[in-house]
Amino acid sequence: MNQEYTVDPSRLVSPDMSAADAEEISLRPKTLDDYVGQEKAKGNLKVYLRAAQQRGEPMDHILLYGPPGLGKTTLAGIVAQEMGVQIRITSGPAIEKPGDLAALLTNLQEGDILFIDEIHRLSRQVEEVLYPALEDFALDIMIGKGPSAQSIRINLPRFTLVGATTRAGQLTGPLRDRFGILLKLELYSPKELGRIIMRSAGILGVPITEEGALELARCARGTPRIANRMLKRARDFATVQGDGTIDWETAIAARKWMDIDELGLDELDRSLLRAIIEMYNGGPVGLDTLAAVLGEESVTLYDVCEPYLMQMGMLTRTPRGRCVTRLAYEHLHMAVPKRFDEEDSGQTSMF
Repeated sequence: MNQEYTVDPSRLVSPDMSAADAEEISLRPKTLDDYVGQEKAKGNLKVYLRAAQQRGEPMDHILLYGPPGLGKTTLAGIVAQEMGVQIRITSGPAIEKPGDLAALLTNLQEGDILFIDEIHRLSRQVEEVLYPALEDFALDIMIGKGPSAQSIRINLPRFTLVGATTRAGQLTGPLRDRFGILLKLELYSPKELGRIIMRSAGILGVPITEEGALELARCARGTPRIANRMLKRARDFATVQGDGTIDWETAIAARKWMDIDELGLDELDRSLLRAIIEMYNGGPVGLDTLAAVLGEESVTLYDVCEPYLMQMGMLTRTPRGRCVTRLAYEHLHMAVPKRFDEEDSGQTSMF
């Protein structure tokens, strides 16, 4: 079959921050009590915060890891708010040289928080400078070159490093071991996302019903950032096409208008599944081949599409390539091959 699939490069269900999400900053909760979900991580963090406050000491270094859009940056801001200190925000790729890190650290005050997003992308040279800063609160800097070179040590104020990463496995062992607190953020349930949407709607002044919020939450892929983005787009739809209120019917109409189905799959997700089914008889097929067929980068399929499709039980990764499951055929309303009646794929949806 020589059918071609065209994909819109801008994806509403992308969990990464986009330029259109600037308004999201105002929706971030400022305290742990306002933070919805992540009960286990939030409960542990509350204990660590209270203990540090009672001792009058800065928090231990914190590593937050999990998929994008779950609230890692928000939690870092909450820690600073609860401790009553300033926060400096940067990212791993932005710190190119050890001198960049030294400039950040020497400008911190006692107890301040340095938040480094995508910390797994720090260069090895920057990491080597960071080690004594985390353990001894000191910077070892080389001055000069050759025989006249000498090392000087600069004492730093006691600070807290909050690192965030979507790929904890890519952190080097020495860096990961220097974090005293490790918190993993999980995907949200539709009920939790519904509460987040109701809260965001109240801040934005958007009339919405609980049924409408839950309908948007079901197709937000377990991610608050996507939920807030869908709320804003549904608001636009309700304003232009409806009476301004997002109820259950309006939420469904807005979701269909955005080409997102009831499980949160957009056209790229469905195109990937259809390509495997129609062109490769359900798989297996290699990632690079799929990327060429869909006209997408393989890293986009690997990082954005495949994790959610696997969580939904519609896709499997095998040594020979990607294969779809019975759930994919059923979701796309396509005839299920007889081989699925003879063998059980064992795939079930997390949701």
